[in-house]
Amino acid sequence: MAEAHSICMIAGSTLSKYNYRIVSAFFLLSFLFSGVAQAQTGYDFQKLVDLSNKINANRLKLTADTTWHKIQLGANFNQGSFSSNWTGGGVSSVGIGTFLNALFEKKRGKNAWRTDFQSQFGFVKNQGQESRKNMDRIFIDFKYSRTLSPKWVMFANINGQSQFASGYDYSTQGDSLEIKKKVSNLLSPAYITESIGLEYKPVPYFFLDFAPGAFRQTVVADRNLYVNTPDQKNYGVPIGHRIRYELALMQIVANYNKEIFKQVNLKFRYQFYSNIINPFNADHRLDASLTAKVNKFVNVNLSSIVIYDDDQSGDIQFAQGLNIGFLYSF
Repeated sequence: MAEAHSICMIAGSTLSKYNYRIVSAFFLLSFLFSGVAQAQTGYDFQKLVDLSNKINANRLKLTADTTWHKIQLGANFNQGSFSSNWTGGGVSSVGIGTFLNALFEKKRGKNAWRTDFQSQFGFVKNQGQESRKNMDRIFIDFKYSRTLSPKWVMFANINGQSQFASGYDYSTQGDSLEIKKKVSNLLSPAYITESIGLEYKPVPYFFLDFAPGAFRQTVVADRNLYVNTPDQKNYGVPIGHRIRYELALMQIVANYNKEIFKQVNLKFRYQFYSNIINPFNADHRLDASLTAKVNKFVNVNLSSIVIYDDDQSGDIQFAQGLNIGFLYSF
């Protein structure tokens, strides 16, 4: 919940007072939902339930809290070097990547709270060039839900996505002069989406969310960024502004996270967003990763991101990474 407050404060500093109130209202809604679920965890069950009474003991089993969390911390390193007389050609390089993922789930009765945080950051340094980032991602998702039936849930959700550091587009002028243009930064862009809807969860490792009327803000905190990003169309934000509002005709989110083989995990999240003004020009985003554990501390990870968003580019965007490195879970 501290992460949600941090994102709200950072994004809020870039918005006008009126716009900030609109966004804050959605955050407040989620915190209120959370408060309902959290407030119920403070009961003294020993006072309320006589365990010697079998009926009351059974009731206690049905209403007891369940809390589950998982945290993953990892890093990978790659390096290559060549002597000055290496006839095959090549460039010495070093690369480092890190990631931190955390998933917290709490449930009491029909109420549940879920927090999902994912982050990645890495860079590569080639000989004769400045270091460049090769992966950069912030993903945070807060959800309150209430069970309606064994497979259907009503939910309220806040989702935020951005990156940590500035990103650049590199080009060469003439034979050797390299030019770089800043095309992204922290909160430039950032995507914040608030939604209320229904969730279909037939199995523990998969759910499908339907949220008509989902509200999304695209934030570009750096007003000068559009000068360097004509192809990205300033990420859909009007020139001279820092935020764009969209109301969805429908948002659909599919989430899958399962160990498909022993020590092999497949995880993906697909998001479909169709705004009410231009519903047939929908945005699509797929984040997927396949992770195999070699032993307790070493893993191999293949990740990819596929995006189609006409406000960024008329073509499909694709990013992929293969990493071998250290992994610690607790």
